[in-house]
Parts: sequence; structure tokens; C-alpha cells
Amino acid sequence: MRTFLLDFFNYAVFFYSALLILSFIIFSILSFSLLRHRWGDYMHNYIKRVIRKSPYTPGISIIAPAYNEETTIIDNVNSMLALDYPLFEVVIVNDGSTDSTLQKMIDYFRLVEVPYAYIERIKTKPYRRMFRSTLPQYDKLTLVDKENGGTKADASNAGINTAQYPYFICTDVDCILSTDALYACIWPILNQSDDKRIIAVSGIMLMGNGCVIDKGVMKQVRMPRSPIPLFQQLEYMRSFLIGKMGWGAINGMPNVSGGFGLFDRSIAIAAGGYDGTSFAEDMDMITRMTGYMCDFNLPYRIVQIADTCCWTEGAPGILMLQRQRIRWARGLIQTLVTHHKMIFNKKYHQTGLITLPYIVLFEFLAPFIECFGFFAFLYLALTHGVNWHTAWLIFFAIYGFCQLMTLIVIAFDYYAGMHYKTIREYGLLILASCFEPIIYHPLLTFFSLRGYANYLLARDFKWKKMERAGFKQQSTES
Repeated sequence: MRTFLLDFFNYAVFFYSALLILSFIIFSILSFSLLRHRWGDYMHNYIKRVIRKSPYTPGISIIAPAYNEETTIIDNVNSMLALDYPLFEVVIVNDGSTDSTLQKMIDYFRLVEVPYAYIERIKTKPYRRMFRSTLPQYDKLTLVDKENGGTKADASNAGINTAQYPYFICTDVDCILSTDALYACIWPILNQSDDKRIIAVSGIMLMGNGCVIDKGVMKQVRMPRSPIPLFQQLEYMRSFLIGKMGWGAINGMPNVSGGFGLFDRSIAIAAGGYDGTSFAEDMDMITRMTGYMCDFNLPYRIVQIADTCCWTEGAPGILMLQRQRIRWARGLIQTLVTHHKMIFNKKYHQTGLITLPYIVLFEFLAPFIECFGFFAFLYLALTHGVNWHTAWLIFFAIYGFCQLMTLIVIAFDYYAGMHYKTIREYGLLILASCFEPIIYHPLLTFFSLRGYANYLLARDFKWKKMERAGFKQQSTES
């Protein structure tokens, strides 16, 4: 038994690690092939001029659910209203907040209740009322008040029902958006050269912790100083600059982040909108939309752009990180169960044959495999079954590869616009990468297993309040 366990463990570790490393290498190559052709400042200025002057520029609705966001709601709504785009609206969905979120918005933006013919194209928890501002400078703002649905997905569906434009961006109210974000997201749709309909566009999203804003506009981009947000920054940069850029290159995007993403509203509604019970609404929506397009044999594309469109306030500590990742893990298994018929189904093209199997093997099963590997290694170590010379060699090889991936991420950030201007900023990222495998990653594994357990035990789960510290204001920096 011991010999079998030793052989199985050795081969399992080798092949699983080799496949994971190979996938990172492939994604890095695919990502670099896209990043090296990124548009320069001249091209961005040209794009803005064309979109501003064109009479055919499509409108965009920005939808942001809000649940107990009193700390940051005003700054973040101002950020959305300050966007530079000729035709857009901002739809805030108050999802039954129990704090002063609703009242703060009413007072600050001078909102009054207005009549509205609310058409429930997607089923949600009951709609209560709608507010519009009496001030002309806030004429783009709409506030929807509804009963709490328990998930962000339900609130997002209410926003889709209210939206008036053909495209919508789903974001969070704890996010600060780039003023040019809408230009960057709509251009691939306006500039496409094939007959494949672009049903979604994903922009890069980074941590806003430590950044400085002024009246909702990002003024100074800084690397987070606190450990947990710094670890998340590394994770996000790796996910967007390597993972999603790579997936976008093969049209196999697994999700468009719930923090920022542009969607074709008609396709989203036809696919049934978000699953109102889902805790991974971003992955569920993309899976639904790709499933709809494949069911009707309609050619489509999902695009990942190289522009940073959004900064989000990451979980400041372990407690908030735990809440977030338990919800994500629960949502992951929920989505896989809901859409299990698509896995290994050639009808669903890249999503069915590549993306979903990859997610099952390297995301869903990863916490179980790592947990089994840890206890198997511990057993073998206690029974003198470990060749320590080889074990240390493998450990340092994998650890070295992790550091190499961090250097690749920094290089890709340079190609994507070089957000951070000093060596010290990137030094913090390298420092985080040194401790990530032994501190941050084990925490994520534990939280994921708790999320799976909550789902399997059918424990009641609600969209819990996420404590926000808010962004630094420019006036405090003197």
C-alpha cells in the first residue's frame, strides 16, 4: 500500500504540475502575441475622435448593484458619471440596502421618485420604485430600488431590465472606472472585420487600494501597501495579462469579470440573463451566452482588451477575503453543476471542449488535489518515504517558475501601458510573489474547500456586507 501511494503520488504530482506549467506557458505566448500589437496613444486618440463624431455610435448602460455601500457610494457613482463617452447612462440598483446607501444617494444627487414602465424581461425580486435627479448635471443617473435578492446576479438583472441602450457594462459600486473605458470596450465591436458577433468585451481590472482619486476620477495609480490587497494585485495581473488574454486569443473566455465587462444586451436577455441564484454570476453569464450562441449555431467572439478599465477595492483583510472566496468557490461549483452538459460537448466548441474541462481540472479540483498532496507528502515524510534531495529540487523548480511568471507579468504590464512608474512599486509585487505560495495560496485553498462544503451541505448563503475603507482622496495627500 505504501509503495503504491508513493508511486501514485510521485506520478500525480509530476503530470499535474507539468500540465499546469505547460498551460501557463501556452497562455503566456498567446497573450504576448496580442499585447505586442497593442494600440499606442495615437490610435487611442483616433478612436475617440471617430466615436465622438459618428452618428452611429451605440449607447452604453452602466449597471452597478449596490448593497450596503454607504462608505464609497458617492465617490463611485461620481466616477461613473465622469466617464468620457458621447452616449451613456448610469443605472444604480439599490438591492434592499439596510444602511444609508439609498438615503445618501437621494440627498447628494437630489433624487426624486419618478413613474416608470418597468418591463420585467428577466425575472427578479420585486421592483419597488425608480429615482431620477432634479439637477441637469446628473441627468444620466437612474436609481432603481428593489427588494434584496440575496445575490448580485438578481440586482444586475433588474439593471438590465431598466437599461435603455443596446450594450451594458456590469460593474461594482466599489470600482473606479477609467475615463476612457467605454471607448476601449466599444471599439472592438465597431472595428470588427469578420461576421462573428462580439457578445462581450472584458477589460483589465486591478486593485485600487492605495490609489488616489479626486471626485471619482483616478489621479494617481499606486501599488497596494497592505499584504492581502498586494497578493490580490499579483493574482489579478496574472489572471488578466496572462490568463484572460490567452483565453481571448482562442475565443475560449471562461468569464468576463463581474467588476467590469461589456455585454450585448439583446443576447444577454435572450440567454435568460444572469442566474438570479448564482454566486459566480460572471462565469454563469458568459457560459449562458456562449451556450445560447452555440445552440442556435450563431458565430460569436468574446474579446479581452489590453486596456485597464477599472480599479476595484480589494478585500482589506483575511475576513473579507474569506467571505469573497467562499462565495466564489460556491459559485464555481454551482455553475459547473448547472452547465455540466456542456463539458466535453463539441456542440459548444472551445467552451465545451477546452475551457470547462480546464476549469474542472485546474480550478475546481485543484483544492482537493493540493489538500490530498499535502497530507500524502506529510504521511510519506513521517514514514521516511521522501527522497529529500529530489523533493527540494522539485520544490525550488516550481517556486522558481512562480517567480518567473511574476517577471513575465511585469513585462506584460509594460506592454499594456506600464501602470506603475517606479522600481519600488514593482519591487512590492516581486516581494508578494515570494510569499504568495506559502501564505496566500494556502488560504485560498482552504477558503475554496469551505465554499464547496457550504454548497454540498446546502447551507443558506446571502450576499453579505463587504466592509469598504474607501479610496484615498487627493485633498488628503498634501
